[in-house]
Amino acid sequence: MKFLVALILCLLFINDHLAAQQGLRWAESTGKLPYLEYGPGDDRLGGAKMTYLDSQVLLQVVDSLDRDYIIRLSANHKAFIPKENVRLKNDTRPAPAYRLSGNFRVYGDDRFDYVAIALPEKLPYRSQMQVGPSRILVDIFGVTSNTNWVTQLNTAREIRNTWYEQVEDDVLRVHIDLVHAQHWGYHIHYDSTGNRLLVRVKRQPTSMDIRKMSIAIDAGHGGANTGATGVSSGVLEKDYCLRIARELESHLRKSGARNIFMTRTTDTTLDMPDRILMLRQADPDLLVSIHLNSSGRDTVQGTSTYYRYIGFRPLSGHILKRMLELKLKEFGNVGHFNFALSGPTEYPNCLVEVAFLSNPEDEKKILDPRFQKSVARKITDGIRDWLKENK
Repeated sequence: MKFLVALILCLLFINDHLAAQQGLRWAESTGKLPYLEYGPGDDRLGGAKMTYLDSQVLLQVVDSLDRDYIIRLSANHKAFIPKENVRLKNDTRPAPAYRLSGNFRVYGDDRFDYVAIALPEKLPYRSQMQVGPSRILVDIFGVTSNTNWVTQLNTAREIRNTWYEQVEDDVLRVHIDLVHAQHWGYHIHYDSTGNRLLVRVKRQPTSMDIRKMSIAIDAGHGGANTGATGVSSGVLEKDYCLRIARELESHLRKSGARNIFMTRTTDTTLDMPDRILMLRQADPDLLVSIHLNSSGRDTVQGTSTYYRYIGFRPLSGHILKRMLELKLKEFGNVGHFNFALSGPTEYPNCLVEVAFLSNPEDEKKILDPRFQKSVARKITDGIRDWLKENK
């Protein structure tokens, strides 16, 4: 029986692999938070992510691996996507020779600015932030320009200029120049009425007063996800992440902040997609995620901050600078960090690894309630410094 099951699975895999190689498998993205990866590499944080995708984005599957499909984005670009984020279609038609873009419209409402891009289908895309000058780049794959005008309305207040270039025969690059140096976030999705790709750009808040900010705090781990263990005490990371997060919430409230969102306030299990979707709904001005570090060597110690996108680096830099005032060693400000909560582009975010539970000296500090309060003060000071820089 086991041999028969293995044979069936093997035949299904071979059929899937051959059909994919022939370019006959069309699919669409599905699931809570579908995403693309650059390659098949993996570690404890997962493969290096290229971008999150909207659902029902058209994908051309060209090969099948154990856990991923390889998809063709354009003539010269491929990506990897987890199989649970793919819904295969019973469609074997070849790709059309050309897919043509329509016109752009740039406008604003009472909260956001938008770039609306008319496309023939829900095609895959990726984005990146640039600084100096501040800009969002969006690459749309599988499309050739037939865009003959870009309408820009005065209702857009954060978008300075929008333009495009055809960087490859089937890759259209959209440039969105911003007014302010600091990136405050953006979200990319297809609208509900058709195949218009919308880039929703968040405006800089009108006031840099911490009392006017909407601040999200994430206490890492929780419930079944216990995190690291103290080298001497055996305490669990999840418990002390929550303690420090609650101290940060308390100190921010004492500083006058009224709009604070906590991803968890008790020892509860929350997976990463649920946290991200929860934060997307809360729509904060910034996020700070609290963690405690660990290493296989008990001599490694220090504090560190983490960001994924260059546009969010200033927040993590200011917080690290303040954390070093606690006489902790510096472990660094780490970029391109592939942690799930560093992935959203919707709001500036910073992950703080306060210190190492695996180091006896750091662990002793972490267990001290006075140190926990000091961490809360220093993170708050770092946020204030960042806000002051953006006045």
